[in-house]
Amino acid sequence: MRAIRKNKIHSIKKSIKNFRPSKMTFLITFMDIVAVLVLVIINSTNFKNFWIPTAMTTMSHKYLAYTLYDEETVNKVMSENYIEANTEELNLDDITIGDTSEKSHYSSKYERELYTRDKDNDLYKIIRLEEKNFKGYLTVVYDPSDVELAVTDKLGKAGKSVVNLCKENKGYVGINGGGFEDLDGWGNGSIPYGAIIQKGNLIWNHAGGSGELIGFTKDHKLLLTNKKPEEAIQSGMQDAVEFGPNLIVNGKVTKIHGDGGWGTAPRTIIAQRKDGIVLFLIIEGRLPGYSIGATMNEAIEVLLRYKAYNAANLDGGASSTMAVNYKLYNRPSAGASYGGRTVSNAWIVTNKKNKKVPVVLK
Repeated sequence: MRAIRKNKIHSIKKSIKNFRPSKMTFLITFMDIVAVLVLVIINSTNFKNFWIPTAMTTMSHKYLAYTLYDEETVNKVMSENYIEANTEELNLDDITIGDTSEKSHYSSKYERELYTRDKDNDLYKIIRLEEKNFKGYLTVVYDPSDVELAVTDKLGKAGKSVVNLCKENKGYVGINGGGFEDLDGWGNGSIPYGAIIQKGNLIWNHAGGSGELIGFTKDHKLLLTNKKPEEAIQSGMQDAVEFGPNLIVNGKVTKIHGDGGWGTAPRTIIAQRKDGIVLFLIIEGRLPGYSIGATMNEAIEVLLRYKAYNAANLDGGASSTMAVNYKLYNRPSAGASYGGRTVSNAWIVTNKKNKKVPVVLK
């Protein structure tokens, strides 16, 4: 009896030892594990708060939110992620444009980095940003009078890349500005949303804008206002586009719930310090393995390091592009092969006072 039992045990051990699961068995097991992991991930609060706002803030990929979640879930998440409108009137007297030369003492490493000029360049400085989840660039423009708005000369017909807008207007550095009609992601920058003010004139006014004007006054101070374009011009607005939201007003950070409903994405932001220095912030995103993008709060954290006093969000996503010396400088999420997407307008850095600046290779 014992011998029979030993033989059975031996037989079972031998069967286990000689067991070789088929490739199909491996595949099915692997798929089961993946399915379980996916279910765990998509039902997590963190993933919902990342996925849904990120999809919903795109122009042509909102369907991705509804691919994983029902309408009730999407609406609930979006209602928990929003930005409280910051309509406080700017006190432009707080901005004192003056000496921005290098200092003998700095209060932080960021201040040192900002004020220390690159060799033979008194016009601007570009600071490389490498954060945990994103990469990007911060352009420091020392004299705000060098910042102006470049607009496509084919408004209503076609936009132009930031590179070409710089070439045509002698811009050493440029970033994209306001938004435009982008049906199914095929917009060419021809139809801008909202108003465009250039050189004190209202040159475009179209439905679909946010109602928030972002621009510069005649005395080169960044003005963020929800006034009508005509009223803004009377208030001294010289150049402006319509977008938003405002992120910092009079040094106060806009209150953002969750990620503000803007998700994680490429960003373009313009800001000004109390000493008049203008900041162009470009954050690269939607590039897995390189740079995911940033939430509004993450972008604000960068701006506060460099003491931005007023700041506003510009058109982001695939439109987030930056040109330097007439060449595409950043890695946009689309259009890199042909110099970046065509857009309606761009904020550029000119050299009106013939400052020392690197030679531009045309």
